[in-house]
Amino acid sequence: MAEPQPVFQIQRVYLKEASLEQPNSPAIFLQNEQPSVDIQLNVAGEPVADGMFEVSVTATVTTKIADKTVFLVEAKQAGIFEIRNVPATQMGPVLGVVCPQIVFPYLRGNVADLVQRAGFPPVHLQEINFQALYEQQQASANGAPNGAAGQQIQ
Repeated sequence: MAEPQPVFQIQRVYLKEASLEQPNSPAIFLQNEQPSVDIQLNVAGEPVADGMFEVSVTATVTTKIADKTVFLVEAKQAGIFEIRNVPATQMGPVLGVVCPQIVFPYLRGNVADLVQRAGFPPVHLQEINFQALYEQQQASANGAPNGAAGQQIQ
């Protein structure tokens, strides 16, 4: 009897959370200085049903001029993936690399759109090497379940 074929299907990609804060507006719009930008990314994955997994990528974008926040955006883009008959040794890379690569472009677009709608030039998140991030996370996790621990980018 033949081994069952691996199954990988995107069930849904969705914006799970989004928030925008402009604590110093409207005065901040009158500043001519270039703001500093700090971007943090986090990747998380968890089972939601038999053979179904939710993988999310969260971006937190903080811009400041001196010690005043220009804006703070946090967005979490998620996807539900059907993953079956994949060897356990490959589940970590699928959840930590393949799925985030699918979800990330949607997150990028949503962050840029939200920032632009707030009246600022759009922030375009740089492309991310999720393979390198996954390997870095695995090296520092010391036994954390594959794909379960968050990954941070600074």
